[in-house]
Amino acid sequence: MALTLFDKLWREHRVCGVEDGADLLAIDRLLLHERTGGVALKSLKENGYRVRDPSRVYAIMDHIVSFRAGRSRNEARSPGGEAFITETRAMASEAGIHLIDTDHAGQGIVHVVAPEHGIVLPGFSLVCPDSHTCTLGALGALAWGIGSSEAEHVMATGVLRATKPKQMQVTIDGALPPGCTAKDIALFLIARHSASGGKRCAIEFTGSTVDALTVEGRMTLCNMAVEFAAHSAVIAPDDKVLDYVAAHAAGETLSGELTDYWRTLRTDPDARFDFQIRIDAAEIAPQISWGTSPEDSVALDQPVPDAAPSRALVYMGLQPDQPLRGLRIDGAFIGSCTNGRLSDLQHAAEILRGRTVPAHVRAVCVPGSKSVRRAAEALGIDKIFRQAGFEWGEPGCAMCFYAGGETFPPKSRVVSSTNRNFEGRQGPGVRTHITSPAVVAACAVAGEICAPIDLPARQRVDA
Repeated sequence: MALTLFDKLWREHRVCGVEDGADLLAIDRLLLHERTGGVALKSLKENGYRVRDPSRVYAIMDHIVSFRAGRSRNEARSPGGEAFITETRAMASEAGIHLIDTDHAGQGIVHVVAPEHGIVLPGFSLVCPDSHTCTLGALGALAWGIGSSEAEHVMATGVLRATKPKQMQVTIDGALPPGCTAKDIALFLIARHSASGGKRCAIEFTGSTVDALTVEGRMTLCNMAVEFAAHSAVIAPDDKVLDYVAAHAAGETLSGELTDYWRTLRTDPDARFDFQIRIDAAEIAPQISWGTSPEDSVALDQPVPDAAPSRALVYMGLQPDQPLRGLRIDGAFIGSCTNGRLSDLQHAAEILRGRTVPAHVRAVCVPGSKSVRRAAEALGIDKIFRQAGFEWGEPGCAMCFYAGGETFPPKSRVVSSTNRNFEGRQGPGVRTHITSPAVVAACAVAGEICAPIDLPARQRVDA
């Protein structure tokens, strides 16, 4: 019987069937973060259980840690957040699980850190109480977001009850037009097929366009799958992935037998999917959102749709058919588990070099991890950002989502490399336009929504 990649991963981790057609799956890695991790660990203890295999569980400080340069060990960006940091630290130590603390050299956003440190590998099953865990399917892993109570179950038993979802194949073929990135693919897909278009499926991204993406670009694409209402996302591991894993395997020697197995992790030619979508990459242009859902996205040169929902228009302060280009912005943010990796910062730095952000724009860059931050600083990228007028922050989720405390002012218009533009996502009343890092950088220096090619010709740097 021909199997999809997802079929193979599910089969490899299926322990047994249970009632109602669900299965028990063996879980190779559980990731926790300080926003819910300490609570889950405390609840597990209070219920009389212990962590069955501490070596498989990682607690990582990222969600509410301060992004202020030179932050202290317990400093949070939300009022009272210090308690979550200290409790997670204490409970992780007591449970004997791995802890990547605020002062750890490898600290960063959970979905950035896990690939960097070989915590996730092709063929692994991995869960985390965070919806963007699907990011890690870019390495050929079975990865999805769960709730805190499910995290407790995994810690106590090493398995998780799950119902196998339907499957969708999204095939993108052809060369991307200049200036287009994985972020543009994702926004184009969601805008064309709606934010519910993923139908809670396990999505496999395939096609020559996907093959051509870097591993970091594939992570961006898989990250945004949850905004498409996917259960999870996966891409078959190829030589790019194997090279990436070999470079990030924490000094471990990867056997030929293991890499040979990873090469089998691909969909059989005659395997069937429940749904299929095909996209011609030539149709994709640099995208930006205009409304309050990722599906509210258009090409940069297009206006707000004339049939746009009134609630989104009122919130965003826009009118039907209004051009987005030229809209004055108040803030710019580059970072997050979607676009906070080194290649993302490099793309933005190419635009920022020799340019300056106007005084009315608050511009913030927060690298996705300390590893990314060090690598960027070794290349002088931090100097480019700082000289342009960007704040250069300490790693964490930062301004990707509002957690109380510091934010952009109400009704400010912000361009952001993050994954969500919901009402209040970046602060009460904040109007967020999500787009690629290069476009965020161009908008920041222009002080208005624009494309990199709109910048003055004498300063122009192609994205």
